[in-house]
This record gives sequence, structure tokens and C-alpha cells, in this order.
Amino acid sequence: MGYEDFRREYLAGGLTRDMLDDCPIRQFEHWLKQTVDSELEDPTAMVLATIDEGGLPWQRIVLMKGVSTAGFVFYTNLGSNKARDMSANPSVSLLFPWNVLDRQVIVGGRAEKMSAAESARYFLTRPRESQLAAWASRQSRPVSKRALLEAQVQKMRDKFGRGEIPMPDFWGGYRVIPERVEFWQGGAHRLHDRFRYTRQTDDSWQIEQLQP
Repeated sequence: MGYEDFRREYLAGGLTRDMLDDCPIRQFEHWLKQTVDSELEDPTAMVLATIDEGGLPWQRIVLMKGVSTAGFVFYTNLGSNKARDMSANPSVSLLFPWNVLDRQVIVGGRAEKMSAAESARYFLTRPRESQLAAWASRQSRPVSKRALLEAQVQKMRDKFGRGEIPMPDFWGGYRVIPERVEFWQGGAHRLHDRFRYTRQTDDSWQIEQLQP
């Protein structure tokens, strides 16, 4: 069997304009709740696409840690490739691939760095081992073997003992402020339902249906 033979019909359900909330964030939260209720693994996993200094797009999966009308929140090492990309070009895209439900949500917008106070509030809620890993890893930098990384984690463990672990100054959050949001619902015979929200100058949203 060749790869071209892998296909299936998308029959989970349709999407019409009267099913949509006028606000894409409320619509997203509605779909996210349904995704969580379906017990899909990693419902908040999203693909983050950035553009590097050479103009090359790059993608990776990160976990969304918050959503509101202000935008979509995630955290990372501020020296990572993604952070450097966003510093040079804040235009990014997010993709939530909820394939089991025949759905996906695409967000296009601008990433802005969150304040240290906002980031610290979240950092202090992280599991202790995750806090140590944030200190130990120089994300995106080469390492000759895993044992060196594990040794660095142990070094941090010894350094902080049983005390509170502060947030590193090289770690923090980003908020993606959406300008466009597309909701995609798979349909039979590839007649998928697509609706795109576009932010207007008065911060209202225009909704239009797109051909599949």
C-alpha cells in the first residue's frame, strides 16, 4: 500500500454559521471543553510556527497554559530558538490539531513577552522537577550527551536543596494576540467546513466561510 492510499472520511459532524459564537475566543473555549471532555490526550498541545532570521519557518509543539480575550499563553526559555525568532519577528501561527474530533483551529497573530511578575506566578505553580529542568537546560543549545544534562539537573537540585526555587531570569511567558482565527471541521467527501474570524480596527470580528 502506498502512502497515497491512506485516507478516511470525516464524519464527526458539520459546522454552520449559526453554531458559531461571535467571539473566536469563546468559540475556542467551547471547542476546547468538548476536546477535554472527549479525554483526548494533550488537549492543550499546539503547534507554534515562527520565522527565523534567515526567513525559514519552523514549527514545534508547545503546551498552551492560558487563554482569554487577551490571547493564548505559553512559556519557554528566553534564549531558545523560538524566543529568538519571536524577538526578531513577532508574527506567529498556532495550530491545535484535534484530529480525533475531525477538528483543527488555526491562530495567526503577534507574540508579545509577558511581564516577569506574570511569568513568576505561573513558574511557582510548576512541579519542582520542571522548575529544576528550567534552570538546568539551555534550551536549543547543543549537548554532547544526555548524561551532562542530567548532571546539570542534579547540580541545580543540590543548589536549591528543599527551598523554594525562584524563576530564572532567562525563562518567561509569551502571549499570542490573535488577528485571525480559523475553525475547521472535517466533512464527508472532503467538503470541509471552514470559518475564519478576522479582527477589525474596532476589535470586533468579521466571520466568513471559506471553501474547503
